Amino acid sequence: MAVDIGIDLGTASVLVYIKGKGVVLKEPSVVAYDRDTNEIPAIGEEARLMIGRTPGNIVAVRPLRQGVISDYTMTEKMLKYFIRKAAGKRLFPKPRICVCVPSQVTEVERKAVEDATYNAGAREVYIIEEPVAAAIGAGIDISKPCGNMIVDIGGGTTDVAVISLGGTVVSTSIKVAGDDFDEALVRYIRKKHNLLIGERTAEDIKIKIGTCYKLAEEEVMDVRGRNLVSGLPKTIQFTSDDALEALQEPAMAIVDAVHSVLERTPPELAADISERGIVLTGGGALLRGLEPLLEEKTGINTMTAEDPMTCVAIGTGQYIEFLSHPKSMD
Repeated sequence: MAVDIGIDLGTASVLVYIKGKGVVLKEPSVVAYDRDTNEIPAIGEEARLMIGRTPGNIVAVRPLRQGVISDYTMTEKMLKYFIRKAAGKRLFPKPRICVCVPSQVTEVERKAVEDATYNAGAREVYIIEEPVAAAIGAGIDISKPCGNMIVDIGGGTTDVAVISLGGTVVSTSIKVAGDDFDEALVRYIRKKHNLLIGERTAEDIKIKIGTCYKLAEEEVMDVRGRNLVSGLPKTIQFTSDDALEALQEPAMAIVDAVHSVLERTPPELAADISERGIVLTGGGALLRGLEPLLEEKTGINTMTAEDPMTCVAIGTGQYIEFLSHPKSMD
């Protein structure tokens, strides 16, 4: 029997959903590549552990940048590896695969994803926009004539869309997301403390004490890095208030994107949204303070989906089932 697979091809991680089994694989979208032998020693979690810690001949690369393919060959190899790992070696007949892309991708970028998926072993390929997949995965019935607003914050892009009758009415996609939160922390610590930290340390700070809204009680953690003046390792105390200051800019860019979509939303759908609220999905939605920040700036009730990390993958997988019953989709 043919397998139906949904793939959330993200900048930071790839999630694979198999019909009947749910999300079976979640790994970082990182490939370790040996320049001397042209071989790939590791893909996924193993490769992520190598970031910033490899000898000269091995490079840990992210083949996807801001939601689109930046290294075609690596993406194809990574997809092939993840499909095999998730579905087992024997894939006969070839699977139907549904892959999601950011809402504002160009035809060329969409075609690159399609070709890479065919070459990785797909029989049929369907492309779905991330916000639509996120809405399905969050349990929203998108086939009704009713406005739903989804803010999907991934690793490389944030997609904001108003969805009704199974399609996108108004949408925007900005290249500010989880990775930009990390970069903002790296920049802030370098500027304020003369300390250089790596992206894994930045992610650690974001998860532990990162916030984009003032916390009732300040939190503190030790951050280790290299002092740019002396060149020696150094540890500093970093607070949640520092993190708030550092993350202000990327967080406000997301708020502005939500504003711009609301401004272009037809009045009937805007009324639905103010009643039903805004739904946050994607790994970036786990950053503390996003809900109260959006509520304060828009005056609309905001909630995070039950499992924001897997929403897009689940929705991508279920989209194939929607296609089997076309009356419920466009």
